[in-house]
Amino acid sequence: MLKEKRYKETFEKISQEKRDKIIQIAVNEFAGKGFRGANINVIAKKAGISIGSMYNYFATKEDLFLTCMDEGYKLLEEAIGAVSLDNKDLFGKLEELVRAAQKFSRKYPEIHQLYLDATTEGLSDLSKQVSRKIENISAEFYRAEIQHAKEQGLVREDIDIRVATFCIDNIILLTQFSNTSEYFKERLKIFVGEDALEDDERMVKGIMQFFRGALST
Repeated sequence: MLKEKRYKETFEKISQEKRDKIIQIAVNEFAGKGFRGANINVIAKKAGISIGSMYNYFATKEDLFLTCMDEGYKLLEEAIGAVSLDNKDLFGKLEELVRAAQKFSRKYPEIHQLYLDATTEGLSDLSKQVSRKIENISAEFYRAEIQHAKEQGLVREDIDIRVATFCIDNIILLTQFSNTSEYFKERLKIFVGEDALEDDERMVKGIMQFFRGALST
């Protein structure tokens, strides 16, 4: 989760059902219109609360947006936690994560739209707050796994672990965006073919061939 709560104590005092409703509506609004285009008054109206109540829960639209991002991060944590990584080597774990990325992105496309919005230059202040927490966890995981694989003799000794981590994460991240963003969907079709989104196994197989070819001894 993000380092600190971005909502007021009053938000914790309402029912879980009401909190979930507000967050889901906010996620949909931010995903559909972007941070700049989303209107907190519209979000309040759709959630069935007054604008006064909304500001009793969140001091600013930025706080509401970051709370939505934090909820998305919790969902991502749960999705990764559900992936079976036991008794698998580096490449077995990477394959499971590629498959999980495909499933998660299709189940929660709005969360990915929020993330894409937060990474734009126009929201650079927000992206700094979001990226470090979200990216650090995956960076640490990949670095540890590659180091362990080196010790097992599965990965070449000359591999730069940090650069390899960056490349792996970018591929998995783009796999998610290619299932949610219209721009990245079209980009995928240009590079892989018109049927790329209809053949998950081909994507998994191709990505894993690339990982093995780049890293294996």
